[in-house]
Amino acid sequence: MRRVISAAAAAAALALAVSACGSSDSGDAAAPAESAVADPAQISGEITWWDTTRPDSEGPTFQKLIKEFEAAYPKIKVKYVNVPSDQAQGQFQTAAQSGTGAPDVIRSEVAWTSQFASLGYLQPLDGTRAVDNESDYLAGPLSSTKYNGKTYAVPQVTDTLALLYNKRILKEAGYEEAPKTVEELKKVALDVKAKTGVNGLALNVDSYFLLPFIYGEGGDLLDVQNKKIVINSPQNAKAMAEVTDLVASGAAAKPALQDSYVNAMTALKDGKAAMIYNGPWALSEVYQGKEFKDKTNLGIAPVPAGSVKAGAPTGGWNLAIYAGSKNIAASYEFVRFMSSASSLATVSGDLGLLPTRASSFQDPKVQGNPDVAVFKPILDTAVGRPWIPEGGQLFQPLLEGYQALLAGTKPEDMLKQVDEQYHGIMKDWS
Repeated sequence: MRRVISAAAAAAALALAVSACGSSDSGDAAAPAESAVADPAQISGEITWWDTTRPDSEGPTFQKLIKEFEAAYPKIKVKYVNVPSDQAQGQFQTAAQSGTGAPDVIRSEVAWTSQFASLGYLQPLDGTRAVDNESDYLAGPLSSTKYNGKTYAVPQVTDTLALLYNKRILKEAGYEEAPKTVEELKKVALDVKAKTGVNGLALNVDSYFLLPFIYGEGGDLLDVQNKKIVINSPQNAKAMAEVTDLVASGAAAKPALQDSYVNAMTALKDGKAAMIYNGPWALSEVYQGKEFKDKTNLGIAPVPAGSVKAGAPTGGWNLAIYAGSKNIAASYEFVRFMSSASSLATVSGDLGLLPTRASSFQDPKVQGNPDVAVFKPILDTAVGRPWIPEGGQLFQPLLEGYQALLAGTKPEDMLKQVDEQYHGIMKDWS
């Protein structure tokens, strides 16, 4: 689940926020026929689902669930469309704005959900069959589905970041455990390179992956309570200096500014880098690498702490229904099925993704996946992100800033540039 947000998507978000003619007024409450179906199995029709998972390593599990759904609902046909995660936001906005080509159901990144809802593109779900046993959802993922007090999605998976590392390579360099601080990370990475010839750390030049350094120094992007933009702060300047030092010192290989996610993953899988930052969605792909045919060679540890704390971010994906769907009732049933405790346990057991329901963690399929057990305590202490309509637009300026930083821009100048872009997005914030 790569997290690069394209510039086109960000620009489209701003334009559409002004020109949207969504349907927020037409769907404030579900009709009785939609929310109280006598026999759900008799609902018929075809729905299209835009999935944003990796088609090779994650897609097969979700397609397996679709077959189970169609067996339980023989009169509903699901058209499965895999849309790259870095393209889905812009494509959905364009389709929803034009009124043609939008899917019935979309796998929406948590930061997109409130934005789509604010534009009137999502069907409200309160009181519908799409929302089943809401009290079972974890509080963090559930909060990302709300906008202006209403529910516009259901949580599908949640995630955070950890340090993934090659145990064999670290052991060859003299280390039995992963580094616990950024300072230790630098030392371990340099020792790995000196003693094994392998790059110690591969960086992913992406906004989400910059957040552990920001949070680790006590920084943030926004002060939501006071409607204040705080990206340009001394704490963040210190964090940016740490990142540049990792590269300048040789602890981290100098990353290409494009395709860094693929490059970092390939380096880890092929034994050309000992450590990377990544999340549970990456595990199914990591295990396909030659270094991890023996899964026990992969180490998973909390992200190294800055001077303040270990600051892993929270992320994840929701299931939302397009307000203009021609088959709302079938969409409700599909979302209900795909977000059931059993379906979430299947996804978690197969792929190591973190379920959003408390009860799913008790399922034998989930308990049988050791990776989930490692990630769960990291998730419990992860830093929450603001679920505001502008949240999905914050990544692109930060990505551009990250790229500029590694191209030689000073941390203070980089943060000033991002700050200016944020003020252009959030004009009424100080």
